[in-house]
Amino acid sequence: MDSIEREVYVDARPEQVWSALTNPEHFATWYAFGGAEIDLRPGGSLVMRWDEHGEYRGFVETVEPGRRFAYRYAVDPDVAPVPGNSNLVEFTLTPDGEGTRLRVVESGFDRLEFPEDVRAKHAEDSGQGWDGGLAALAEVARGL
Repeated sequence: MDSIEREVYVDARPEQVWSALTNPEHFATWYAFGGAEIDLRPGGSLVMRWDEHGEYRGFVETVEPGRRFAYRYAVDPDVAPVPGNSNLVEFTLTPDGEGTRLRVVESGFDRLEFPEDVRAKHAEDSGQGWDGGLAALAEVARGL
């Protein structure tokens, strides 16, 4: 498996969804519960923390305010993202009536330099994380 894709309708305007995605304070309420740092510019650093999992490092790849946000991160804690240990996460926001259609694609599982069972576990864990994360993001964005 190369990628995981999820799409949700968020009952909030694109600018609210964008803020939930890219503001570190908001990002930590729906995804990186131990805290987040996001230098919101291409090449800017990104850090996501979970008390039970550790600190995951990455960097911002794409910033198109209100439309697209992408970052690359190391799938294991406490290491820098490099080819063979990192995935790309891309968010696309599309206005839809009074709300926003939000699509996330996490790709690169097939390029991870790990045994097949470890790659499959990363994909399974990421899928579960996005399912819960996107539901929580929708709640956060509605409140902004």
